[in-house]
Amino acid sequence: NVKSKRKKNLFNFWFELDLLLDTSSRPRAPRKCSFSSLVDAVQIEMAAYVPFVKLGWSFGLMSINHGTIIIPIRAAAAAAASAPVAAPASVPAPPKSSSPRIKQFSIYRWNPEKKNQKPHMQTYDVDLNACGPMVLDALIKIKNEMDPTLTFRRSCREGICGSCSMNIGGVNTLACISKIDTSLSRSTKIYPLPHMYVVKDLVPDMSNFYEQYRSIEPYLKRKSNVPLGSQQYLQSETDRKKLDGLYECILCACCSTSCPSYWWNSDKYLGPAVLLQAYRWIIDSRDDFSQERLERLKDPFSVYRCHTIMNCTKTCPKSLNPGKAIAEIKKLLSGIAKKDAPELAPK
Repeated sequence: NVKSKRKKNLFNFWFELDLLLDTSSRPRAPRKCSFSSLVDAVQIEMAAYVPFVKLGWSFGLMSINHGTIIIPIRAAAAAAASAPVAAPASVPAPPKSSSPRIKQFSIYRWNPEKKNQKPHMQTYDVDLNACGPMVLDALIKIKNEMDPTLTFRRSCREGICGSCSMNIGGVNTLACISKIDTSLSRSTKIYPLPHMYVVKDLVPDMSNFYEQYRSIEPYLKRKSNVPLGSQQYLQSETDRKKLDGLYECILCACCSTSCPSYWWNSDKYLGPAVLLQAYRWIIDSRDDFSQERLERLKDPFSVYRCHTIMNCTKTCPKSLNPGKAIAEIKKLLSGIAKKDAPELAPK
């Protein structure tokens, strides 16, 4: 009978409820018992752990295992719909001020299409009662409701993509994770990332930054002639942990544009963000070109323009430490440190 029902309902969806009971307080149903006794035991257990199941309810039973019951999902849904639902506890909404809370934002503006207009600061008044908590929320509100010509980059809104990097209140950070200063007595000043060419308003030109990133070849390189896709490159947990604090970089350029050395030597000095990424590939146990990567950095500017000012570490919105990564590269270049041999070989 069970087999015929299972075959009949072959295309139905099923779900499994695992009745994990505390054996010290409630014993499970005995393994050796009659079919009806086992059904009664399962009903009792389900009634105790699944609120919408009542004693004597018809399960449409398909198969029974010890501690497990499989039932049609339609029957379960119908039982859940007919079960009484407790009213959710009322949570009082946070009190909102009846009077508007006007916050002033002073934003850098420059449009290259307006030849006679110089860069300037433009102020906008935003009611914080009608705005989200982050600076990006305020910028979106200004663009949508006040000035559609305001230009800035944004994408993920959760500190992952690095698109909305800008200088807010004198600090390079991400607008999407930077909370609005709720003090109404002072304005929030917003500029594009410093010491970079500006495309328009808050949009910097990242061409040089990305070209420098391309120059370090940010991908695994192997010396074996094994056809691509025919071999796994294994990595131990210990070797993998060496990449923590490196791979999380989102290339927002907040660190590089806060570095005085990068301000004056951005054409030759790679900067904290790119060097952090360079170290990430140098130290990777699966990469065979670590020595060649280091050789390309052996010049007076690529690495050694870093003077450990540490603005990069202080401003990083992901709490990474580019300064430490650069110091590790210097140790490898000087021979003080050497890259460890990989713990696992390719398979």
